Amino acid sequence: MKEENAIEVNDITKTFRVYLDKGHTLKEMALFSRRRKYERRSVLNGISFEVRKGEALGLIGHNGCGKSTTLKLLTRIMYPDSGTIEMRGRVSSLIELGAGFHPDMSGRQNIYTNAAIFGLTKKEINERIERIIEFSELEEFIDNPVRTYSSGMYMRLAFAVAINVDAEILLIDEILAVGDAAFQAKCFDKLHEIKEKGTTIVFVSHSLGQIEEICDRSIWIHQGVIREEGSPQMVHKKYLEFMGQGEVDIEEEPVKEEESVKEEATEDEVVEQQKILLEEPVAALPKRWGSMDAVIEQVSVVDEKGERKEEFKSGEAMQIQVDYSVNKAVEKVRFGIGFFLAQEGILCYGTNTGIDGLENFELTKAGRYTFLIDKLPLLAGTYNIDVSIETEQGEAVDFLRVANQIVVCSEQKEAGIVKINHKWKIE
Repeated sequence: MKEENAIEVNDITKTFRVYLDKGHTLKEMALFSRRRKYERRSVLNGISFEVRKGEALGLIGHNGCGKSTTLKLLTRIMYPDSGTIEMRGRVSSLIELGAGFHPDMSGRQNIYTNAAIFGLTKKEINERIERIIEFSELEEFIDNPVRTYSSGMYMRLAFAVAINVDAEILLIDEILAVGDAAFQAKCFDKLHEIKEKGTTIVFVSHSLGQIEEICDRSIWIHQGVIREEGSPQMVHKKYLEFMGQGEVDIEEEPVKEEESVKEEATEDEVVEQQKILLEEPVAALPKRWGSMDAVIEQVSVVDEKGERKEEFKSGEAMQIQVDYSVNKAVEKVRFGIGFFLAQEGILCYGTNTGIDGLENFELTKAGRYTFLIDKLPLLAGTYNIDVSIETEQGEAVDFLRVANQIVVCSEQKEAGIVKINHKWKIE
């Protein structure tokens, strides 16, 4: 292993058995043993990379591409089918929310248990426990059973333990998507701090902005291989361009006939099967509510020429056209729009015609309202669009979540969500 490296991954592969029709009870296994066919699903197909000491690396890619599997291999939760992984130093990980926590034990007791798993002695934990509790901001609840904690409280406690074990390598998988904005900011400040002290970080996230804030380098994994590697801005631009073309294809190679066999699976194989299924993409279905006296029929995102698009550049003109029908006349309504970061669900901007000073409208027949943007101020990322028709009192006539989605690309290197027009004055 090279002296300057903290992690070396050499040509690792990983496959899982995914059962097509499988009994779960003893009775089903006995009666339907002939139906226990499976297919081998290849997740990683020869991944190799190095991480230098003190470097922060981001892993990106669509759901099911293998990035979380890579992180689990680094933590030795599972092992590769072939290839080698070498790591130098104490490893701390945040892979699954509350992993290792016992629901009936208190937060304080779980700190001792979790920190011991990371390799700390009781003396070392005693020296850190007040610091851990203070960082988690759970002083009031620390002696309550963790089964009474919310997901955000779980994350606070897990993160507080993980970053206080003085590890040389920290592995993080999407956990920072949980929790309120203030605590997320606190976590990122802490990550900056431990990075400056020389901790090596590997960070899996769908939030490209978070990776650009923390990481020195990004690796884009696609269909089990490294498609692009380099600076976050360069890799993310290519990734967003690819996603905007609608070319994401997670279809695996067809199963060979000889690979569909009739045999029993071991317990480890069943567990690994469940792990890969957790990485499969799940369609995000729009949610809506309201009286439905008027109904939003179609939401189109178009450019200045009126042509439908899914990908825009920062600063480009854009229009959102909302077509609606009317089932029953509605008086004094307002039309609304909202932009949210797709992965985090954070509101970027929201308004309606009432807020913007327009008079209320009376709906008696089908029509369209259009939201026009001269220069799109959003920075690179994927954004969901919500649209609504509401009464003057704020009651929903038809409120449609995730009515459409856009991908924004930017050639600039600013971090964050929106571009703020500004000037510099140096004295």
